[in-house]
Amino acid sequence: MEEHLQEDLASLSDLDEKSLLESLTGRFSRNHIYTYIGDILVAVNPFKQLPLYEKEVSERYKCHEKRSLPPHIYAVADRAYQSMLGRLGTGPKNQCIVISGESGAGKTESTKLLLRQLMELCRANSQLEQQILQVNPLLEAFGNAQTVMNDNSSRFGKYIQLRFQNSSVKGAKINEYLLEKSRVVHQDEGERNFHIFYCMLAGISPQDKEMYGLLDPTQYRYLNGRFVQEDMVQHWGAKYSEVSNAMDMVGFEEQEKVDMMTILAGILSLGNITFETADNDALKVTDKSQGWLKAAAGQFGVQEEELLRCLTCTMSVARGESIHRLHNQQQAEDARDSIAKVVYGRVFGWIVSKVNELLSHKLDSDVELSEIGILDIFGFENFAVNRFEQLCINLANEQLQYFFNHHIFLMEQNEYKEEGIQWETISFKDNKPILDLFLTKPIGILSLLDEQSAFPQATDGNFVDKLNGKFKANPHFEVVRSHSPLFAIVHYAGKVQYNASGFLEKNRDNIPANIRALFISSVTPLLSVLFSATISRTGTLMPRKAKLQIVEDNFNSTRKQSVGAQFKHSLAVLMEKMFAASPHFVRCIKPNSSKLPDQLDSKLVMDQLRYNGLLETIRIRKEGFSWRPSFAEFAQRYNILLLKPDLPLDKESCISILKTTELQGWKCGSSRLFFKYWHQEELARLLEKLGKAAVVIQKNYRAVSCRRKFQVLLAEVRRQQQAQREREKQEEEMRRRQELLEEEQERKRRLLIEQENKRPVSPPVPLPRKKKPEPRPRSILTGLALSRLAPVPRPRSKQFEATPFDNDLHKNNDLINLLGEPGDEERAKEKRKRRSNTIRWFKETQVRKVARNGTFPCWFHGMITRRQAEDLLTDKPLGCFLIRVGQSREGYTLSYMGGNRCRHYMIEMQSNGKYVILGEDRAHSSLPDLVQYHTQVGIQPFMELLTIPCGQQCDHEPDYEELQYMMTPVALNSSSVESEERIYEEPEKMHLELQRLFLPPGKNPGLDLHRPPVLKRVSDRRRRLEATELEQKGEEETEQSRPVPRLYPSIRLAMREIQQIQQQFSSSQEQTAVPSHKPWGLWRKKDS
Repeated sequence: MEEHLQEDLASLSDLDEKSLLESLTGRFSRNHIYTYIGDILVAVNPFKQLPLYEKEVSERYKCHEKRSLPPHIYAVADRAYQSMLGRLGTGPKNQCIVISGESGAGKTESTKLLLRQLMELCRANSQLEQQILQVNPLLEAFGNAQTVMNDNSSRFGKYIQLRFQNSSVKGAKINEYLLEKSRVVHQDEGERNFHIFYCMLAGISPQDKEMYGLLDPTQYRYLNGRFVQEDMVQHWGAKYSEVSNAMDMVGFEEQEKVDMMTILAGILSLGNITFETADNDALKVTDKSQGWLKAAAGQFGVQEEELLRCLTCTMSVARGESIHRLHNQQQAEDARDSIAKVVYGRVFGWIVSKVNELLSHKLDSDVELSEIGILDIFGFENFAVNRFEQLCINLANEQLQYFFNHHIFLMEQNEYKEEGIQWETISFKDNKPILDLFLTKPIGILSLLDEQSAFPQATDGNFVDKLNGKFKANPHFEVVRSHSPLFAIVHYAGKVQYNASGFLEKNRDNIPANIRALFISSVTPLLSVLFSATISRTGTLMPRKAKLQIVEDNFNSTRKQSVGAQFKHSLAVLMEKMFAASPHFVRCIKPNSSKLPDQLDSKLVMDQLRYNGLLETIRIRKEGFSWRPSFAEFAQRYNILLLKPDLPLDKESCISILKTTELQGWKCGSSRLFFKYWHQEELARLLEKLGKAAVVIQKNYRAVSCRRKFQVLLAEVRRQQQAQREREKQEEEMRRRQELLEEEQERKRRLLIEQENKRPVSPPVPLPRKKKPEPRPRSILTGLALSRLAPVPRPRSKQFEATPFDNDLHKNNDLINLLGEPGDEERAKEKRKRRSNTIRWFKETQVRKVARNGTFPCWFHGMITRRQAEDLLTDKPLGCFLIRVGQSREGYTLSYMGGNRCRHYMIEMQSNGKYVILGEDRAHSSLPDLVQYHTQVGIQPFMELLTIPCGQQCDHEPDYEELQYMMTPVALNSSSVESEERIYEEPEKMHLELQRLFLPPGKNPGLDLHRPPVLKRVSDRRRRLEATELEQKGEEETEQSRPVPRLYPSIRLAMREIQQIQQQFSSSQEQTAVPSHKPWGLWRKKDS
């Protein structure tokens, strides 16, 4: 049994379906959900949480050896990352990871795990990494939905391109494919609408519900009149918080979020509009849905009459005359649903476009970037009723299966024949004929669909008749005899029967001209942008940057591409990108159809193994050669193993290199070498060994070189010190001789005087002796001499990290010149410039956000240095913190007293004004909100809580002068007049450095210190009045600038009208019938 539990199925001795299934079943029962087939990963969905993705596991799979750890999705991420950098066998090359499997097999979760591990591998202390991780939950909410096969099914495909410079991520791009827009207006039994509708209805506050115009979710027809169970309301509410935070993290503006939610509410209101025929046979909106029409018009930002006209008639222009064609009831309902689908599709396309704009790299266009692509596309689907969306989804899976077959089987076996390698051909199920059935021009299924879509009078039945006539002899097409337009196709994964009802309409995806003109003129800016945008050949929304003009373009012309043509072109572009990269495959397996843990349906799993061709894949990985470099590529990459320079890049050199490695099992062809999949790791290990040896050599060489430079410098310093001491000694000797000479002259003078005076009148009074000058300190050097001796490190607490000579506050210019380093004058000038720019930024944009009730929080300390912050936190308890302004950047720093040291966390400002701690996954609207949040949730990676704010030195107001200038009189008047006089009388107690921070440019901060107290009070009163006016103005702007829908009053009136009509209807129903039970009790409880 141990053989059947091997981690690599390519090493199985008995290779058949039974042993393959037993091996996967045995591993699954032990929660080993990952298995290798050579370099291909097989992942079985466990339908439960497993302890396989913790931080410790992620660290183990960084730069690991494949054989040292069990199979894991993190290993695929590491192999792709190392291959992109050129560390595994081949040189640097773009990579792609292809994740395939049927719906519910776990592709979306695998994508999220791969992204998370790649961001860990390239972690470079950048907020971009967290922004990329937030893209998945955002797109999941708008693009995923519950189906009968999967609770979180991707209803669109995406290809994520991660752009790298060296080893750091510099940008990302999302390519989206074929959103299932029809789900907005219709869901089959057991299915639901897109997640975002349930998130917003469960997570939006009652005040915001009123603002957006949202009512009881059971009233909306597009939600089938039902909502989630009460126990799931909290789950969807939490999901809404995640989506809102993801939008903040990525960089969406607050007004954009409000406009988007208002448009989504408008889609729900639009679905409740119903029609009836009036007495004059004209179409009108029913009395019960008049309020919904007003609500939808207000939420879309258009006139009610104009929206009604678009729903009930179509306008066309013929020979310069406008012709209005009235709709019947069915046509009006189709127009209503068409508007809902196209609006939601545009919103989704705009989100993807906005994400790409915010995550695009900011480097020059000529900078070459490496790339890793991750393909997460809808899985193969076979429902009870399969429509146009399932046809496109299964076509995409056919294309992926062909890519897999071409890379694993076709291309590899053709090279064996060309290179003369002895090989027994392995047969595989080639699906190229099925792709030809879909894509061949002019008689492929998609070409015929476009042909029929071009005829206004064509029907879905005509399209099916055309298919039956063209492909009835094709083995992959089956004619279905039925009154409904049905046909069947034998895919690689089995036969699927399609219902062609609605194929032509969905393929056309036309927008009436009056609808487009109406929404372009909407007062909601986002809706106007959505319908003024253009659509690329691949179906991607491209909002216009220039001034909006209502002109005809390719996007809105009648000759625009069909949905099928756009999808076909997008698949061709995708395949071109994937064929240009080195692929890594992850094959996801669904263990059972009931979505239950610990259960494996052998028949279901065996069917997936068969149509995925995994048995043939195991054979070719076991017997084949997956790595096939040319002679030149191999010799250029591994010539270092021979330790010979100028090695020729030919066959003989390659063989000489391989003889030194003792590798077994490789083969040599006519122009390239053939290796097994494990040979790359063995060669990489040999290169790593040489690399470590080179590092040791470099380390010792640099040590010797630096030691020699230091000895030369030290000898020069000692020589200068010795010369200084000798000069001082000579000067001292000269002074002593001079003094002796002066004493001798004085003595001779007195003797002469005594001799002249025969009889002395009185004894001579000795003159005061000249004070002996003290010797100058030896540390004073002249000329090129040093201003003082080398600084001595002062002892500091181990809690802080600092430079070894941090007490040497003044740099020694002579020493710098001696070392050959440039002066720091330019650096100091640039530092002062950055500092002044930061001060200006804080004064102009941040003061009102940080101050609360006219004063700054006690944890805010202005612009102090890192050293000053550490000194303030010295001897403080664990969890003590303060926030300071960055000295050279527009942002803040959170200084925190940790368990054994002081930590500093950078706080970045997002482009949308949100505050984020670098490396965290949550954005905050203000600094006080950030502090409040992290008093309850720890800061990564140490999960440290903020507990005690490090306040100012006094309790009643800040000590820092620049903070006082920005405080309002309310805070200043809390202190007494005596304290004010004391401040004026003792200015030296002020923090003079911080006093300069926020003074007007060009003003001397020292002038106020010498100003009379009366003038100071006058000046201070003026500052108080200015601060009061600014604060009042800021509060007014805050109230006025709160984002709201443009036609909020109209929405509010419409909601009241709807509620009045519902109350009248309910009162009439109570008299005739018993009220039905409402499954949504918690929602009404929240409203009340």
